Amino acid sequence: MNRILQYISDIDPIELNYLDQVTNNMTEQDFNQFITHYVGRRQSPTIVLLLCLIGLFGVSGIHRFILGQIGMGLLYFFTAGLCFVGTIIDAVSYKRLTTEANIKVANEILMMMEGEFIPY
Repeated sequence: MNRILQYISDIDPIELNYLDQVTNNMTEQDFNQFITHYVGRRQSPTIVLLLCLIGLFGVSGIHRFILGQIGMGLLYFFTAGLCFVGTIIDAVSYKRLTTEANIKVANEILMMMEGEFIPY
């Protein structure tokens, strides 16, 4: 757990627990490869919250785009965040949204590592 915290300071406990489980049996070289790619692709909860709040006053759905939810991003964009209700709900649950997206990123990186193909 400590080695993950060295690289990521604003990590959610659920995300930390998941990463600890999947990296527990990794060699140091595999862990370094994984964490390098993960930190580069991981989304910060603070950034997601800020982009969500921008949706209340400007363009809605940006936070969904950066989380990889293109369809929801388009829906929010064209419906003003589902008349702002969806944006308000997302502002309340931004940590859960970010954690789910980051776990998905971790799984994608693990699948690439199993295939020994990591794009740079």
